[in-house]
Amino acid sequence: MSKVLIRDASYDYKTLKPKIFEIMDSLGGDRIQRDSRVVIKPNLLAAASPEKAVVTHPLIIKAAAEYVLEKGAVPRISDSPAVGTFQKILKESGILNELQGLNVEYKEFKESVSVDVGKPFEKIDLAADAVNADFLINLAKLKTHTHMLLTLGTKNLFGCIVGLRKPEWHLRAGVDREMFAQLLVKIYRALHPSMTIIDGILAMEGQGPGKSGEPRHVGVLIAGRHAPAADIVVCRMLGIAPEKVLTNKLALEQGDVSEAISIDGTLPRITGFKLPTITPVVFGPEKFHRFMRKHLIQRPECNDELCKLCGECWKYCPAEAIGHSKKKLHFDYDQCIRCYCCIEVCPHGALKAVETVTGKLTRKILKR
Repeated sequence: MSKVLIRDASYDYKTLKPKIFEIMDSLGGDRIQRDSRVVIKPNLLAAASPEKAVVTHPLIIKAAAEYVLEKGAVPRISDSPAVGTFQKILKESGILNELQGLNVEYKEFKESVSVDVGKPFEKIDLAADAVNADFLINLAKLKTHTHMLLTLGTKNLFGCIVGLRKPEWHLRAGVDREMFAQLLVKIYRALHPSMTIIDGILAMEGQGPGKSGEPRHVGVLIAGRHAPAADIVVCRMLGIAPEKVLTNKLALEQGDVSEAISIDGTLPRITGFKLPTITPVVFGPEKFHRFMRKHLIQRPECNDELCKLCGECWKYCPAEAIGHSKKKLHFDYDQCIRCYCCIEVCPHGALKAVETVTGKLTRKILKR
C-alpha cells in the first residue's frame, strides 16, 4: 500500500523547513550518502515570479537542498525548461536569490541517454543526469493543465525530456491524450524518482499551467515515494475523480499504484477549484474529423492586445501550426494537434484554450 503525506504549510521558512525535513525523513531521505549523486527536479516551466504559481516555489527547493547538504551530499538542481533560458528562470523565480551561499550545483538537462520503455514507444531519450542519479527528488507544482487537466508529480517528469525533443513527442502522441498520458507514465516508470513532493501551498487553477492560469492559495504539501499515489490524493482533495487525470487512470490500470492509499495527515476538502475545460479532440465518423477540428473542437486562441509577437509559440509548436503577420498570430487548425504547448510557453499570458460557439452548441445538443 502506497503512503502519502499531507501537511498544512505556508512559505514562512521557519515553519516550512522542518516540515520538508520531516517529509524527506519519512520518505527515505536517510538513504542519501556523502557521495550520492542527488538531482532535484523542480517544475521550472518558464521565467515567472513565485506569486504567479508557475514554478515550484524557491523556498521548497531551498529546504530540499539544505536537507541534502545536511546528509553530506551536494544537490544538483536541474530541469529542461519549455521556454526561456535556464539561468533566466533561476533568477526571475527567486531561486538564485533564496539559495545564495548554499553549496548547490545548477545544471540544465542537456545530455540524453536512450532508455527502453517498451511498447508502444520502445526507446526514449531521457536526461542522462536524471537517469544516472542515485537519488532523484521530484518537486512538482499543483497546477491545472489545459491538455491533461492537472500537472502534478507524474507530469513533472516530462521535463526530463531534453529541449526540443518535448514538442517532438507531443507531435508523435498527436491528438490522442491517452497516448500522451501513456508516454508520461512510461517516463515515470523509467526514472522512478526517490520521492515526490507537490507544492500545493500556492496552487494554480483555471487555464494552467502557464501564465494564463490563476494562483490560488491551498496551503498544503502532498508527498510520497510514488508520484501517481500523490497525484491521486490531490484529485481526492480537489473533489475530482482520480481517473479523470489520464496518468492516474493508466497507472491504476497497469499496476503502478492501487486505490488503497494510506494517508498520513488530514486531507482537506478544496471546493470550487477551477478546472480547464477539456473537450474531445475528435469524435464520430472519420470523414467529419476535419470539419470538427476546424469548427467544433476547443482550440488555442490569441488575445491580440496581450500578444507581443515574441515568437515563442511558433518556434515551439510541434505541428508548425502557428504563423504570423506583422500584427497578429494565425492558427492552422487543420494542422493543430491541440497539445496546447503554445499556451504553456507564452510568456505574456496571451493564449487561451477556447471552445468555439459551434462546438458549445453541438455539445449541448449531444448531451440532450
